[in-house]
Amino acid sequence: MRLAAGAGLSAAACLALALGQPVQAGATAVTPQATAVALQATAVAPQTKAVTSGPGKARTVPVRLIAVNDFHGNLEPPTGSGGRIVNEQGTTVDAGGAAYLATHIKALADANTVTVAAGDLIGATPLISAAYHDEPTVELLGKLGLDVSSVGNHEFDEGYRELLRIIGGGCHKTDGCTPAGRWRGAAYDYLGANVRFKKAPELPALAPFSVKKVNGVNVGFIGLVTKSTPSIVTAEGIRDLTFVDEIEAANRTSKALKLLGVKAQVVLVHEGDQVAPNQSPDACPVIIGAGSRIANGVSADVDMVVMGHSHQAYVCKTKDPAGADRYVTQGSSFGRVLTTLDFQVDTRTKDVVRSTVAADNHVVTRDVPADPEITTFVQTWKDRVAEVANRRIGSITADLTRTAAPSGETALGGVIADAQLEATRTGGNAEIALMNPGGVRADLTYAPDGVVTYGEAFTVQPFNNLMQVITLTGAQLDALLEQQYQVNRILQPSATLSYTVGSSAPVGSKVSDIKINGVPVTDTQSVRVAANNFLVGGGDGFSVFTQGTDVWSGPLDIDALVAYFGARSPVAPPAPNRITVIP
Repeated sequence: MRLAAGAGLSAAACLALALGQPVQAGATAVTPQATAVALQATAVAPQTKAVTSGPGKARTVPVRLIAVNDFHGNLEPPTGSGGRIVNEQGTTVDAGGAAYLATHIKALADANTVTVAAGDLIGATPLISAAYHDEPTVELLGKLGLDVSSVGNHEFDEGYRELLRIIGGGCHKTDGCTPAGRWRGAAYDYLGANVRFKKAPELPALAPFSVKKVNGVNVGFIGLVTKSTPSIVTAEGIRDLTFVDEIEAANRTSKALKLLGVKAQVVLVHEGDQVAPNQSPDACPVIIGAGSRIANGVSADVDMVVMGHSHQAYVCKTKDPAGADRYVTQGSSFGRVLTTLDFQVDTRTKDVVRSTVAADNHVVTRDVPADPEITTFVQTWKDRVAEVANRRIGSITADLTRTAAPSGETALGGVIADAQLEATRTGGNAEIALMNPGGVRADLTYAPDGVVTYGEAFTVQPFNNLMQVITLTGAQLDALLEQQYQVNRILQPSATLSYTVGSSAPVGSKVSDIKINGVPVTDTQSVRVAANNFLVGGGDGFSVFTQGTDVWSGPLDIDALVAYFGARSPVAPPAPNRITVIP
């Protein structure tokens, strides 16, 4: 693998040092384990790729980064609120869509550009991409010139092994090849410096860094994913992995890059903060959170931090540990915003001149010509999936939305929970069902005729989670419902479950009067609870689910919803009366 010239250390030696392993004098030999680290990184993603070159004789040379994050396979222009954003002038405009994204990237790119991303490019995607295990999205991003990306939590939606297939190529083990033929793999590098193997945590499960040569200088990119990933993806798919602290992993990898002579360093991290609503995409400051901890904590050798995960748009400056200014950015989601970072690299020191860094967020408006090649590409995949997407599965009497009542209940969440209960009664003997609100990804709108298609239902529930049923005691069910107010997520209950919440009661003592079909639940009785395998594995912080026994597995969640619409249409919005709130 080709790295920065004159570093004086082998790749294995640098990775060994980054991971705290021994290196012999002169860095001429390392432990066999460290060599395995280097080989693993090489096998997963190439470590260096020449992007472009320049004369290299000037004291400083310019570099431009174009960044995107949380694309989530939105090949077609996203609809509803997910397709609109507030621009720099404070006006809400339509934004996003692959063909428009391509036009904007071409307008922003120059000969000194590296295109980067901060994860969640795939996973939780519309049917046009998800039906083919997101190969269309990864191919599209290659066409758009993406060079390197961190992984996001959603890159693990189908498990680590499937992610390796997406990176390296080959047809899906169950569904085989798509109509496009054998999958060739990603044209860009996927990085995850803090993704390690549980049984050998010194071994990276993904390439930790990538070095790109641009305008004659090397720029190193460190990829990170939120360390909370195990709590927000299905446990089975990552059972062999551990996700170490982002700052620790970034600093070790930064040290390795520096030993290789790569001093211009950028962190791409799938973690971020929130901003106040309806802000300009260049707004700052953010609401301090997990993203700020990373932005302030990673090594002072890192020159800028590109973020994702929270679906916010911001351009901020923070202080690195040495007290110098450092830009931190994020570009919203769904391809609605592109971030540019322009800077000069000193050709003698090989480092970024921090005072030259300028960052900006650009809304991907739809008032530009759609790129013809990408338009054709998207239409091809749309035609391929049309028969499935357009199939009618039922109808609704009014909008089913994710808008929460004061209790936290939503109309769509209630319908999904009812559908899951109905699908798990036979075989699983489910008595109640609970649905995580974060798994409901879109509204179902009545317009124009109340018809619900498979494509619309899939957009609502794109994860293909498995329905499961577990047994909890009444006391455990009470603890689970109390846990909602610790993790600040209200589970959507089926119509068979009701309870009361004291709004002023302390956390841990808020829930009372739990009933199933109107009958009070005792602490010692057994209750069969249906939920998707994400929740049953303890997802979203609901650890009580993992105490369940007698696990039964049933249909996919999307199949449960489709069957419910087939049997119950037209479906009306349920009343939000399953949770009663008292002072």
